Amino acid sequence: MRAPKSFRLHIGIFGKRNAGKSSILNALTHQDVSIVSEVAGTTTDPVEKPMELLPLGPVLFIDTAGIDDVGALGEKRIAKTLAVFDRTDLGVIVSNYNDWGNYEQKLMEELKDRAIPFVIVFNKIDIFEENILINEQLNANKIKFVQTSVLKETGLLDLRQLLLTSAPADYINRPSILADLVGAGEAAILVVPIDKEAPKGRLILPQVQSIRDLLDNDSFCMVVKERELREALSRFNKPPKLVITDSQAFLKVAADTPPQIPLTSFSILFARYQGDLSELVRGAMTIDHLKSGDKVLIAEACSHHPIGEDIGTVKIPRWLTQYVGGKLQIDSTRGHDFPPNLAEYKLIIHCGACMWNRREMLSRIMKARQAGVPITNYGLTIAYSLGIFERALQPFPAALEVYKNSN
Repeated sequence: MRAPKSFRLHIGIFGKRNAGKSSILNALTHQDVSIVSEVAGTTTDPVEKPMELLPLGPVLFIDTAGIDDVGALGEKRIAKTLAVFDRTDLGVIVSNYNDWGNYEQKLMEELKDRAIPFVIVFNKIDIFEENILINEQLNANKIKFVQTSVLKETGLLDLRQLLLTSAPADYINRPSILADLVGAGEAAILVVPIDKEAPKGRLILPQVQSIRDLLDNDSFCMVVKERELREALSRFNKPPKLVITDSQAFLKVAADTPPQIPLTSFSILFARYQGDLSELVRGAMTIDHLKSGDKVLIAEACSHHPIGEDIGTVKIPRWLTQYVGGKLQIDSTRGHDFPPNLAEYKLIIHCGACMWNRREMLSRIMKARQAGVPITNYGLTIAYSLGIFERALQPFPAALEVYKNSN
């Protein structure tokens, strides 16, 4: 089974049109992933290629359109390329010595401003002579670069090595989802209602990832449906360290879980794992300030066809409306596109972003902050609306302190 995108190091490939970005990607993956042509602007939309880059592990290469594209269509392509920065963990700037200039400098500045590590590839070294002055300038600024020729198949192993050594440390030392809350040799109960929108015969991704995280850290786990929780708890001669539930079953699970046993939801775990839990807690507390007629944005990372009592389009709007006591204007967005008019909204409610890497979720939190709009996520919204917010934050002392200090 392939590693999900959220577990992959996202490597964005940037540069001018016809710099050789697609050729570099095809050479690294040993496949014709992107169309290669002498005609500038062949790549129109970002092209993704998942692969195993040993010994680093699972990565996702993203080939982008040239940042110097022209015309009305070119502007749209550039916008798509710029959006890739939001989910890039490691940047690759492709150029050649004859073409190095302001465009590449702007790319470096953008990556530096976002604190994204990057490397430079001087491609087509078989055609363009090495420029010692550029090399000295890059070395003086401690910027890593490599020289390649896809045609001659030179420098590609050096590029692979450079990618390995430039990967961000927080990817290599990825934090756990919940094992640190449970501990080796201890147990957790996972309450998993059967979701109609989950594919037949499978659990949804946060549940699978949580189980694997516990197993990797030598913890025990029991998986039950919500109506089986009381019976499961009665079979423990030692209380579990944590109960985790799907947010939609929060009220029943909270009623069935003794108060001395910590309780939270998968979505709140992912608020910590994929985002900034304290910031999202602050966002949830602004629900108290919503009033009838306010605009709220509900954002989901992946696209799916809503079925029945869909959490994002039906349940959360209903719970929010009941809590506020008036009708809200609720808009929805899905996928990587984020509306530019964020300032119009009083609150942004995001899914757990289990399909994304952490950088993209943090980028969304930053955009919301820049627009002056609070942001929270599904699990925190549900817990707040149902009056069990403090209980759901018990496993997270720092986030709980944020909540208590605001009251």
